[in-house]
Amino acid sequence: MAARLAVVIPAHNEEESIAAVIKEARQVFPDATVFVVDDASRDATGTVASSAGAHVLPLAVNLGIGGAVQTGLIAALEAGAEYVVRMDGDGQHPPPEAPKVLAPVLAGEADFAFGSRLAGEEGGEKPTIVRRLGITLFASLAHLITGLRLRDVTSGFFACNRRALAFLSQHYPTFFPEPEAIVWLHKHGFRIAEVAVKMRPRQAGVSTVNWPRAIFIMLRVALGMVVTAMRARVRWKED
Repeated sequence: MAARLAVVIPAHNEEESIAAVIKEARQVFPDATVFVVDDASRDATGTVASSAGAHVLPLAVNLGIGGAVQTGLIAALEAGAEYVVRMDGDGQHPPPEAPKVLAPVLAGEADFAFGSRLAGEEGGEKPTIVRRLGITLFASLAHLITGLRLRDVTSGFFACNRRALAFLSQHYPTFFPEPEAIVWLHKHGFRIAEVAVKMRPRQAGVSTVNWPRAIFIMLRVALGMVVTAMRARVRWKED
């Protein structure tokens, strides 16, 4: 299995944390291919990631999290990956927790699984008030749209099989994509699982999300989820 696994790590100005994330990922999945998408960083993220043994995909312009993740998913698909684990470059998604997220996918119980800090695991990083408000809003909206009782649909710590990989590589949302991706996957019949994991505080850098921006993000993402639910199903090439 491991030789068919790819780890996708989007990164923007993460030179202080990216090497440690790659090191941990390679310890957990020694035979996996690690792709770091350097989203037009202004620091040495790409150089540090390459030195740490990752395949670096440099972007000439900043695409944001959605575009960066999609770039990594396309690379993983073209490399022949059967499974993908996606984690952040700032260290919030502990690589040692990744096997938990991957487990239901490997077992054939889900096509897409994501790690949740609210699904029952004790310890680890607790979300801020702003993030908890967004998590509650999006989880409630996701339940209304899909009928699924999910806790942390904002989590970007996910794993998927090749079928879901092929779909997401063609149809990954761009703006704070995680809640929309859940709705979009469910609409197309993919099996979704939520897995309890421990998260960490970011290991370097500072979040740029303040209250005014958080309110804008919540409104924009909520609208995106509703629009996604209303969209017609799309044709897509599985492989």
